[in-house]
Amino acid sequence: MDLSHAAGTKAAVKKPSSLPLLSLTVGAFAIGMTEFVIMGILPNVAEDLNVSISAAGQLITMYALGVAVGAPILTMLTHRIPQKQLLGFLMGLFILGNAISVIAPNYAVLMGARMLTALTHGTFFGVGAVIASSLVPPDKRAGAVSMMMAGLTIANIIGVPLGTFIGQHMGWRASFATIALMGVVTLVGILLFIPKLKQEKSAGILQQVAALANPRLQLFLVIAVLGNAGLFAIFTYITPLLVEVTGFAEHSVTWILVLFGCGVTLGNILGGKLADWKLMPTILGLYLLICVILALFAFTVHNQVAAVATIFLWGAASFAVFPGMQVRIMSLAKSAPALASTTSHSAGNLGNATGAFIGGSVITHLSLTSLPWVGAVLVGLALTVGAICLLLDRKPSAAK
Repeated sequence: MDLSHAAGTKAAVKKPSSLPLLSLTVGAFAIGMTEFVIMGILPNVAEDLNVSISAAGQLITMYALGVAVGAPILTMLTHRIPQKQLLGFLMGLFILGNAISVIAPNYAVLMGARMLTALTHGTFFGVGAVIASSLVPPDKRAGAVSMMMAGLTIANIIGVPLGTFIGQHMGWRASFATIALMGVVTLVGILLFIPKLKQEKSAGILQQVAALANPRLQLFLVIAVLGNAGLFAIFTYITPLLVEVTGFAEHSVTWILVLFGCGVTLGNILGGKLADWKLMPTILGLYLLICVILALFAFTVHNQVAAVATIFLWGAASFAVFPGMQVRIMSLAKSAPALASTTSHSAGNLGNATGAFIGGSVITHLSLTSLPWVGAVLVGLALTVGAICLLLDRKPSAAK
């Protein structure tokens, strides 16, 4: 009896780690591809639709706005829909948005399609993270979230270059057609492999919003903003930094970014395992490591070999922190984990935009070489807020 019970338990644990999680990973890959591929085909889109490069660039800005603002709203409005059905609905919207992009007759329609697609982004990752963490034992939750998020990181290594290649040789519309087909594959995977999970009693909209008012949760959202700001203050301007300061040829930057993406993928997986081991020490330790790496980057940026090695380590450390952050944020909003997870993506996108703005100001008023120091300061602020959270966690009376 004991042996059969153990075998049944083993099978139950093994099943969630394969096809259901793989379906979520493929969906994350498709979403990551549709978010970033536009950067590689921007000139093609601008020329075909007779708009300026700067106008075409607003397709990226409005997508980020759709994620930051629209995703939490969509999550609240759909909170009563069973999670599996909600994932299917979101992927249906994703397919529709990309299909409209394929046939968009003008800039306005393409913009609308991009914003529609953006709505699915944060909500998919928010609900997907909740499902992924529920498919495995409690001590494996961060690892499951990191496996889903691996799709987003792999999209940067494989999906974006592939989509760019397709767009440049077959037309930019073919890129979105490819992404739509991947959405179809994901939808089939969701319908076939994601189990029907027991739907817990759903909190009302007011209760969900109240859950977000948790001061501890808000502090972690601030950490997400600061951490991403530190990342994008540098990453947004990585090409001019590597070309003008390090001395790389422009075409070499593509391969350096692929290496960065490899570090991102490795860090994401390793970070999930570390967070399952020790959650808060992992988060704080990784932020400290990022600060050190960025401080070193201020010196290694002047040497090509050292700069490339630093960029790889930076990518690994920066994304290793995400699974733990996601799990911690969900645990702080037990009555609305999907909304909290979605809001963390909104906070991340806010950090992306803030970091890009700060980085631009630094270049204007200081210099390119000041970027690593500014990034280190921003991440240092995230570390400081995280340390405050840890101190609050160690005061039982503060939680009452």
